[in-house]
Order: sequence, then structure tokens, then C-alpha cells
Amino acid sequence: MEPVHVTQALNALYAIASLAIIALGLAVVLGLLGVLNIAHGELVMIGAYCAYVVQAHGWPYVAAVPLAMGVCGALGYVVERWLIRPLYRRPFDTLVVTWGLSLLLRKCAEAIFGLGYKSLTEPIGGTVDVLGATYPRYRLVLIAVSAAVLGGLVLWYGRSRTGTRIKAMVGNPDLARALGIPVRRYAAATFVVGTCLAGLAGVLIAPLAPVQPFMGLDHILMSFFVLVVGGLGSVGGLLTGATAIGGTNSIVSAISDSTGGYFSVLALAILFLWLRPRGIHAQG
Repeated sequence: MEPVHVTQALNALYAIASLAIIALGLAVVLGLLGVLNIAHGELVMIGAYCAYVVQAHGWPYVAAVPLAMGVCGALGYVVERWLIRPLYRRPFDTLVVTWGLSLLLRKCAEAIFGLGYKSLTEPIGGTVDVLGATYPRYRLVLIAVSAAVLGGLVLWYGRSRTGTRIKAMVGNPDLARALGIPVRRYAAATFVVGTCLAGLAGVLIAPLAPVQPFMGLDHILMSFFVLVVGGLGSVGGLLTGATAIGGTNSIVSAISDSTGGYFSVLALAILFLWLRPRGIHAQG
């Protein structure tokens, strides 16, 4: 295989992995709780700024992971307890509330860090040789970490007692409550896990993207496109959507430019909304 083709294939794999890890938190919250968290992109932004703070202070980059997950998890707990919990089963209301929250978080980031772009250096620099092509080492690490997080979440959800109880909560909340399952506590924990995953995604992508208050807008849109194409309720749907959106964006951007790639995924999402609105792996 020609080195240029290897590079293109790795770029597509990187695009798929980064999209999957970014959309994962949104998929957890929307797929299990039915809450479309419009502030998901701003939580990714917070994770990226946590990485910036860690690097600016000269701390080990890995310290950004617990910092971002702690900050986003605490914020998720407060948001679920005081904003989301009274609005379960009212999807439009939760959409409006989280949209307002996204504006607030964006303005807070602007007040603290300013509107300028913050650039981070890659914590793992250099390149490696892959089938004759040189490729950035950190991108390969991001692909590996994304695969590990997705695989670990699948195993935990499929085999743990807590995962079984969450499935029961999602399938029939009233019956689960009658059986003694603490539905409210599991719903809160699920929301917090989704926000923590958003923070982790922000840390992972921060060295590869300009960090600024409006960076969440693109991420929430692309995450929504992933779920539109793949469907809700399964990791298979998440991976299918990430492959379709990330692969299309990567290939079209390589052929034309980034604008063409963005419009191609927009057209793909619109096509699915028209022909298959529940996605490829729709549940139920």
C-alpha cells in the first residue's frame, strides 16, 4: 500500500475515533435518559480548558484527566439535580434549559480565558512509521484510548449488575422502581457519567484543536450528526455513525477542503433525517 493511502486511512481512523469519544457522552445521556444535552459541546470545551490550565502550570498532562472529569462531573451533578431532574420526560424543556446552560458556560469561559485561541503542545510528540508512512504519535494514542474507553464501557454496561439495573431503568422506570431499584440515583449517575466523558474527550482533543469558548458548537453539531446516522441505544450505532460521519468528512476534506467535508456530512445527516430518521441501529 502506498504511504499516502496509509496516511489517508489513518486520518480517517483518527476522525472516527475522535468523533466517537466526543459523541459518547451525548449518546449515553440521550440514549439512556432521553435528554438532549445541548451543553455537551461546552462540557468538551471545559475539558479542553482544564488541559490548558494543567499544561500552562507545567503539570503532567495526565493530571488533566482527573481534573476535567472532576470539574465536569461536579457540574453534571449540579445540573442534573437542579435543572434536569424536574424536567425528565419533557424533552423540549430540557433542550431549552441546556441551550441556556451552554450560553452561560460559553460566557463564563470567555470571561475567564478571553476570546483568544489557546494552543497546547502534544504531550506525546514525534512520529512513528506505519507501513512506510510517518504518522503523529499522539493521534495513534488518541485512537487507542478511544477504543479502550469504548470497549471498557461496553463490558461494564453488558456484564455488571449496575449495567443490568440501568437497562431495567431505561426499559421500564416504573417497574424498576417497584422492584426497589433506585431509579433517581441511577439516572443522576448516568447523567454525571455522560458529563465526565465529555470532559475526557476535551482533554484528548485539546492538543489537536484550537481551544476557545466557541469550540463546543462544532462538537455538539458533529455529535448530533453521529447519533442521527447511527441511531440511539447501542455502541454499534455510535460507531456506525462516527464511521459514516468521520470517514465522509475525512475523505471529502482530503479531496476538496474542510468546508466541502463539513457540507458533505451535513447533507448526509439531512438525508438520514429524511429517509431513516431513527438511524441505522435504531432500538425498539
